[in-house]
Amino acid sequence: MFYVFGLGGPIYRGTMENLADLSPVRALSATRALHRSDALHRDAFELPPATPRPPANALHTRRNDAMAAYADAQQAKPPARQPLDRVQDVMSREVFSVPPELTVAEAWEALAARGVGQAPVLDAQGLLIGLLLRADMMPPVLMPAPSATGISAWKLAQQSVRDIMLTPVPAVAGDTSLRRAARVLLDMGLPGLPVTQDDGHVIGFLSRADILRAVVADPPLDLWT
Repeated sequence: MFYVFGLGGPIYRGTMENLADLSPVRALSATRALHRSDALHRDAFELPPATPRPPANALHTRRNDAMAAYADAQQAKPPARQPLDRVQDVMSREVFSVPPELTVAEAWEALAARGVGQAPVLDAQGLLIGLLLRADMMPPVLMPAPSATGISAWKLAQQSVRDIMLTPVPAVAGDTSLRRAARVLLDMGLPGLPVTQDDGHVIGFLSRADILRAVVADPPLDLWT
């Protein structure tokens, strides 16, 4: 299930196929060394001394100990993990979000401090209304001209997140197929999708990095079911 949320609340709830038809949603365009054995220095015809055979009861005790150790190891073995195929299997659950009133300068510092390139924008009720992208924080059309003064650049930095955020913004439900979510990311050129409930409360974030991390991790990522 996919959603679209804007400043006025929910706009769309439905499948991936109809999501792209919504005009408000824009696409972003050593091996170990061998040691010589002492046996090599012995005469080739010299037989090594016979090793005394342990008593029968010692062999029986040793065999029982080995079987008990194997049984303990089998019981301690963790259950087999299943392949990952849902958004909720790989999404980040610790989500950093920003309010729309934050200035561009403040938002840039906050994102940079956390090493993230995007953040959901939430209103006063904690509902999704937009997506802030670091790539959009100083787009070329807003860059000061070469002759502009420092005051112009300062004014740009004092814009609010509301002025530059992506809205309406697509979102995805946690139980959605990971393959379908990846398709939306590719088609819309987005770095990630907020994961929400039906009402717009954010419960996670699915980024391209999350998917790549799952591809190289164990258990295996299943995109073909």
